Amino acid sequence: MSVAQKDGIEQRSFADQITYEDLYRRWEEGNWRATEIDFSEDRTGWEGLSEIQRRSALWTYSMFFYGEDSVTDNLSPYIDAAPKEEQKYFLATQQVDEARHAIFFHRFFKEVIGAGESIGSTLAYTEPQLGWGYRNVFDRLDRMGEELSRDRSLPKFAQAIALYHMVVEATLAQPSQHFIEDFFTETGTMPGFSEGMHNVSRDEQRHIGFGVKTLSECFRESEECKAAVVEILREVMRFSMAVFVPPGWDLEYTRCYGFELEDIFAFGMRSVETKWKAAGYPIDEMPSDVYPFDVSLPHEERARRAIALMRAGVAGEPVPDPDSSPEVQSLLFDVIARSAQKDAVNGHPVTIQWRFEDADPWYVRIDNGSSRAAHGLAPSPDVTLDTSWRDFIELSIRGGDPRRAMLRRRLRPHGSLRTLWRMKRIFPR
Repeated sequence: MSVAQKDGIEQRSFADQITYEDLYRRWEEGNWRATEIDFSEDRTGWEGLSEIQRRSALWTYSMFFYGEDSVTDNLSPYIDAAPKEEQKYFLATQQVDEARHAIFFHRFFKEVIGAGESIGSTLAYTEPQLGWGYRNVFDRLDRMGEELSRDRSLPKFAQAIALYHMVVEATLAQPSQHFIEDFFTETGTMPGFSEGMHNVSRDEQRHIGFGVKTLSECFRESEECKAAVVEILREVMRFSMAVFVPPGWDLEYTRCYGFELEDIFAFGMRSVETKWKAAGYPIDEMPSDVYPFDVSLPHEERARRAIALMRAGVAGEPVPDPDSSPEVQSLLFDVIARSAQKDAVNGHPVTIQWRFEDADPWYVRIDNGSSRAAHGLAPSPDVTLDTSWRDFIELSIRGGDPRRAMLRRRLRPHGSLRTLWRMKRIFPR
């Protein structure tokens, strides 16, 4: 259920109907005390969990705790940069919320799990649980706060709101809260934790509503805000996709709580698509490389494909030897073809051929406003790129420097210099 639906407002008109005054009023009405949550029964419930359930919970709750602490530290520049006084007031309440959430999780770790005395020691205890995707997303959030301190322009503010409210909260936190709440509400084994998570979830719904409202106003005021948002989404997508990957790809981390990894990915996709539509910038109106998945497919199938690419090491966390099997190549080149900016070829058909030293060749054809990928050798490619599969992943997915690769003979281009010059526009990521 969407944020707006939970609040009794139609999602399609959410941004227009909600007001900053109403958001503030809901904060006052929904206030709760993290110090008064009763954890007296939760210790027994924690000990009743299986070993894998406790490991999974420690991993998940560590991410929540670190996240709440991070945003508490980083929200001040948002308040300073907000162009409206009403936005500043709401963001001040949100900073209080995030500190309260951090206290709630700290108390849970200390009183139920038995880890950490101070907030600092609890952070140190949980830090090893943080994975590659999570660290990169929150490192970017830290840097965003620093950037916003120096640049209080509206596009930078929109970019910061997109990263925090739409990526961190709507795409990452809300799906996790959904599955956690469902499990412990059903079992009733940790009532204190369930009460606290319900309160945290309600706060986050209000925060996301603020993000949707604020971005809708930014987009109406300036097209530069849309460009800034696209820039940050391009930057963090490969990190955010990997946040939910469990340690060692152990799928029991989700199965032990009654859901598959695909479930949480699909839920997150639905959630964020709805929020962007409500904000007035639907994902299908963004440049094709921001969300290069076939939107005609069910969310579960899109999730399966994204997970398959990460398990293969061609997306997500880097691995020494990414998989180059036919299935993986097919999935990746479908994404690459969908990512191509068709207007960058100025209406002239273009064929780009990749020849791999250690994998099958593939090419992408861009013609008449569409693009497609095909296995094999193209009859007359405009550009041919000779490389290894590993170097291809480094350059096309991980943002490696093609000039350095050419100097080191890891990338050997042939064909039209004009088309080669356009490659950065065709594939801007």
